[in-house]
Amino acid sequence: MTSAPLLIELRTEELPPRSLLKLSTSFAQGVHQGLVNQHLAPTHASVQVFATPRRLAVLIEGVEGVQPERPVERKGPSRKAGQAADGSATPALQGFARSCGVAVDELELRTDDKGMEYYVHPSLQRGIPLAEVLPVLLDQVVRQLPVAKVMRWGSGDSEFVRPVHGLMVLHGERLIPLSLLGQSSSRQTLGHRFLGAGLLTLDHASSYAALLEREGKVIASFAERRQRIQQALNALALPHHVLAGPELLDEVTALVEWPTVLEGRFDPAFLEIPQECLILSMQQHQKYFPLGDARNQLQPRFLLVSNLETATPAAIVQGNERVLRARLADARFFYQQDRKIPLGERRAHLDHVVYHQRLGSLGARVERLSQLAERMASALHLPGAQARRAAQLLKADLGTDMVGEFPELQGFMGRDYARHDQEEEEVALAIEAHYRPRFAGDSLPTTPLGTVMALADKLETLVGIYGIGQIPTGDRDPYGLRRATLGILRLLMDKAPALELPTLLAWTEATFPQGVLDTVALGSLPAFIQDRLRGLLRDQGFDQALVEAVVSPLPARLDQLSAHLQALASFRNRPEAIGLSAAHKRIRNLLKKSGPTQSVPPAPLQEPAELDLQERLQALQPRIASFVRQADFSAALSALAELHAPVDRFFTDLMVMCEDPGLRAARLALLQNLESLMNQVGDLSCLSS
Repeated sequence: MTSAPLLIELRTEELPPRSLLKLSTSFAQGVHQGLVNQHLAPTHASVQVFATPRRLAVLIEGVEGVQPERPVERKGPSRKAGQAADGSATPALQGFARSCGVAVDELELRTDDKGMEYYVHPSLQRGIPLAEVLPVLLDQVVRQLPVAKVMRWGSGDSEFVRPVHGLMVLHGERLIPLSLLGQSSSRQTLGHRFLGAGLLTLDHASSYAALLEREGKVIASFAERRQRIQQALNALALPHHVLAGPELLDEVTALVEWPTVLEGRFDPAFLEIPQECLILSMQQHQKYFPLGDARNQLQPRFLLVSNLETATPAAIVQGNERVLRARLADARFFYQQDRKIPLGERRAHLDHVVYHQRLGSLGARVERLSQLAERMASALHLPGAQARRAAQLLKADLGTDMVGEFPELQGFMGRDYARHDQEEEEVALAIEAHYRPRFAGDSLPTTPLGTVMALADKLETLVGIYGIGQIPTGDRDPYGLRRATLGILRLLMDKAPALELPTLLAWTEATFPQGVLDTVALGSLPAFIQDRLRGLLRDQGFDQALVEAVVSPLPARLDQLSAHLQALASFRNRPEAIGLSAAHKRIRNLLKKSGPTQSVPPAPLQEPAELDLQERLQALQPRIASFVRQADFSAALSALAELHAPVDRFFTDLMVMCEDPGLRAARLALLQNLESLMNQVGDLSCLSS
C-alpha cells in the first residue's frame, strides 16, 4: 500500500471552550507521535489540527498503509557459551538456533561495545497494516488526553470529556473500519447545526476542510477561524480598537464554527461606572469585545461574535444589547450602593471573615499587613501614616457587592471607592497595586507605597501558608505560593527597594502569634525561594552556570542581582576566572571533607606560599568589602583576580591536609577566609561547569 493522508475525526457534543485548543493539540500530537513510533509516518510530516465546538480532528500527510519490513536481530548466547572446546555447538547454542527455526550455521557473530562476541539471528520483521495499528493507538491517545473530568453516556461504558456521536477514519480514499468510544468509523460527518447541509460524505481525506467549509458552513481549523475573527474585529472596531486580550479571542473561537462579527452599542450613561467593571461584565458573562479609544478609554460600543449568518442580523444585535443593558444596570446598582458605605467602615467586617482556620480572620491578616508595611515603609523612609492607612484599607473592598459579583475586580474597586471617599491618591493607588503582579508578565506597581503593599501582601501569604505546612507539591499549589514567590522576586529585582530578603522574611514571621508557624517548615522556605529564582532567571535567558553562581549563595539584596550577573558574565571571560573557579571548587571540597572546625588551636603559618597568600588576602579583604558596599562587583572581581597566582602557588607547594593537626587547622582557616571572600559576588566554582 502506498502512503496517503490520514484523517481522524471525533464528533462530539459541545466541548469545553477553554480546553479545546489544548485538547486538539494533544490529540493531534498523540496520533502523529504514535504513527512515528510505529514507523507509519515521518517525523516531520505535515500535521493539520482541526478543532471546533463539536469535533476534534487531525490530518497527517504521508502515512503508510503498512509498516515497512524491518531488519531485527535476536541476541543469543556469547561465543564462549555457545562454542565448545572442540569448536562444536553447545546445547545452549543448539537450543537458541532451534527457537529461531534455523540451523546453527545460519547464525551470525556480532561484537558488542565491550568487545564480547555473541550469536545473533538476523531476520526481517513483517510490517503490520495501518488498520491493525490504529485501534490500539487511538485508544491510548484518547486515554492520555488532558481531561480533568470524563463523562459517560447512553448504556455503554465509554468515557470521554463529552459524549461522542461520530467517528471518521480515512486513509486517502480508503475507509479504515474500527471502533472507538462506542462509535464505528464511517465516511460521514455533520456540518453546522443550523447552516449545514445535513450529513456530509467524504470521498478523500484531503477534502475534509474544504467540504466542511463549502457544504457544512464550518471552518474546521481553529487557527484559521481565530484569524478570521481577529481580522473582522479589527476592521469593525475602527476608528477604535479592541480592549480584550487573547484569552477572550481563544474562548470565542472555541464557541463558534461559522463566526460572524457584529456591532452593538450601550447607553453612554453607563460610562460613569469604572471601566474595569464594564469590561469585565462584557467579557466574562457575555463574551463581548469592548472597544477603546487611543487613550484606552472605553467607548459605548462593543463587538460580538455570532455563530449564525443571517440576512437580518439586527435581531441578534438587539437581543444582545438588551442582555448587556440588564448586566450593566446591575453593575451600576452595585456601584451606587457600595459607595454609600466608606471603605474605612467596611474594615470591621473583615474580623468576621475567616482567612484560614489556623491563621485567623481577614481582620487579623490586615493587622499583620499593617505591621509589616509600616516596618518596610520606615526602612525606606516612606510616610508611615500612609502605609498604615493603605494597609487598613487593602482588603476592605472584599465586602462590597461589586467584588462579591466580580471577584476579579478586587483592588480595582478598592482604588475607586478610596478616591470617592477622598483618601490620599497614594493610598488609593496602593490598594489596587498590592495585587500586582497578578499573573506572569503582569505590570508591577508604579509607586513606592504600592510596591511596599504588594510585597507585604505576598510575603504574608508565603510565610503564613508555607509556615503551617501547606507546601506546594507537584502540580498542587492551591494557595498560589509559587506565584506569590515569583511576585516577591520580581518586585525586589525590578522595583529595586533597598530591602534584604532574609530581613523581610524575619519581619513577616514576627507578625504572626507565637507558636502558629512551624519553624521546621519555614526552614525549607529559602530553598523553595531559590528554586523559583532559578526558574525566573533561566526564563530571562541567563545560562545555567551564571544562574547557579548567583543563586547558590542567595544574595540578600535582590535589587543588586542584575549587577552580580553582569559582573560574573564579564569576569568569566578573563583568563584568571578558570583557575580561580577550579580553586574555589577544590577549597569547598577540602572544607567539606574536613568536617566541623576542630578544637585544635591553629599553629603559626611558616611556608612562603601560605604566608604570601595570607598577606595578600588580608590586604584585599577591605578593598573588596568596599567595592561590594558600593555595588561595584566588577571591581571586586578584578581585585579577586589578583589572588590567582598566590592561590595557585599555595596548592602547588603545600599539602593542606598535612599530618600536623595545628598546621592543618591553620591552613583550613586560611582557606575558610578565602572562600568567604570568593563568595562576595557569586559562587565562582559554578563558572567552571
